[in-house]
Amino acid sequence: MSNDIDNESFCDGIAEEIINALSKIKGLKVIARRSSFAFKNKNIDVRHIGNQLGVATVLEGSVRKSNNSIRITGQLIDTKYGTQYWSKKFDRELIDIFELEDVVSLAIADEVRNNFGHFEVQDHLIKQPTNNVEAYQLFLQGRSLQLKWTPESLNQAISYYNQAINLDKNYAKAYYANLQCYGLLAVWGYMPYQEAMDLAVGNLLIAKEIETALPEYPLSFVGKFLWGEWDFKNAFIHIEKALDMNPNYIDGLEAMTELFIALGFFDKALTYANRLLEVDPLSANNHYTLASIYYYQRKFKKALENVNYALTLNTDLALAHHLKCFCLIWLNRSQQFQYCIQDTTLKEEKNLLFQLINNKDIEVPEQMMTKWSQSQNEETMPVPYDVFILSNSSYTDQGFTRLKEMIEQRRGQVINYRLEPFLQPLHNIKEFSELHKSNLSIEDVDCHQTDEEKSSPIILDAQQVETLKEELGSYFKEDEPFLNPQLSLKFVADVFELNTNKISYVINKAFHLNFNDFVNSYRLNHFKSIAIDPKNSHLTILGLAYDSGFNSKSVFNTYFKKTEGTTPSKWVKSNTK
Repeated sequence: MSNDIDNESFCDGIAEEIINALSKIKGLKVIARRSSFAFKNKNIDVRHIGNQLGVATVLEGSVRKSNNSIRITGQLIDTKYGTQYWSKKFDRELIDIFELEDVVSLAIADEVRNNFGHFEVQDHLIKQPTNNVEAYQLFLQGRSLQLKWTPESLNQAISYYNQAINLDKNYAKAYYANLQCYGLLAVWGYMPYQEAMDLAVGNLLIAKEIETALPEYPLSFVGKFLWGEWDFKNAFIHIEKALDMNPNYIDGLEAMTELFIALGFFDKALTYANRLLEVDPLSANNHYTLASIYYYQRKFKKALENVNYALTLNTDLALAHHLKCFCLIWLNRSQQFQYCIQDTTLKEEKNLLFQLINNKDIEVPEQMMTKWSQSQNEETMPVPYDVFILSNSSYTDQGFTRLKEMIEQRRGQVINYRLEPFLQPLHNIKEFSELHKSNLSIEDVDCHQTDEEKSSPIILDAQQVETLKEELGSYFKEDEPFLNPQLSLKFVADVFELNTNKISYVINKAFHLNFNDFVNSYRLNHFKSIAIDPKNSHLTILGLAYDSGFNSKSVFNTYFKKTEGTTPSKWVKSNTK
């Protein structure tokens, strides 16, 4: 909700830092930047946003920067009723920005846990990446440009990252960001490949000497192993390391999905694709990825549905246009196909491929063969139409030869060659089975720990839980701490000389309630006892609610109706006759 145009990249960066911090918490579903920012500065009902994103709570707020001071405001809103149940302002000097981001993230995490049940919260969610605030602001400007994903914006981003590095030679995240930009420029052909890769490696060598406890570190090897060498085993190991550091790390989830697609492990790929969509549901790329899985499974109708949705989110997603074209070819939908390819590149190749698949006895024009041979070393098609066409024509052997060359060059366009429907005719060639083989089996994947096995062990045994349950019950009945409207989980934890994670765990495990519902259940019982007492008949219902520890009219009314199935006034009226 920040309207500070002059500091937009700074405000967006703070928002992204808080999103990333919260996403580190296992058990807490946090929507990623791409989908969250779809609603930036838009006046949309939070109930609609909650439905679009599949969340129970929306966090909204703003950042205000003035000279050397900063204020962050935040509020948590229930998406079912549209009611706000928490808000707070945080003020700091700009020099304390990382401490402030950490404080805000922890406050939000605690409040969500208080309302929805137990999950463990680390002592700190944000580590200070640099001592230089100016370098940090330059980094955020670079990050804003990088996320536009154009060759111009990537080069501009590198410029800002380099300025940040000039101010702080130990700014690891800036080096990792440069590495990613150079890697993309190399893979997409926007820079001479070797030049870009040398610059990427140079940044990696510096970054790893400074900080390896970031998920960017293991993931920096994935591009090399997965796309550069097709070394799937090493790629898997490094993706796992990145996801161990942050289970909701978008780049890691994307890489794991792409890896499992390449291997044909479709159940695994769908698991990670669905996790991607949980945390980033409005990403066109994620819906395209899901469509790709269905396409390789030959579920062309389902693939078409998903790729059409991807294109409603981003009409410029080129690979999605190609995938839609492929689905229409296999479904033999001639009219839709012609409409789909009008005003597109490679139109002649697309039409020929449609004819080959659906009409069979079609010859490949000699001039097209000549064009391919002349342009082979000059430009690369985004998808290998030449290989697809040759493989489904009388030139199957030439198709296989071309495919073999691309595999030897580890070209990303054919990494899924064993699954590609258009390459099915090549499976009959004896040498096909001898092409590059994966060094990662499904057994290698399954022998690794599941997410549940990786989660932290139970922090208290059954006897300890039962003992603390009794002690908590006695404390709330005898001392009535719930009458304090500012009662917090930390306050209760301090009374029992335990940390907040353990108290949250006990309340959730023993009482099957989140902290706020646990406290409010005592407040509600207290309200009911004093509301029917004749000596309080002159007091208002809201006054009695406040006397019971509730500090908000909306929270009281919502909780009362949820618990009792009626309004407070109706309940009082029916119980005081």
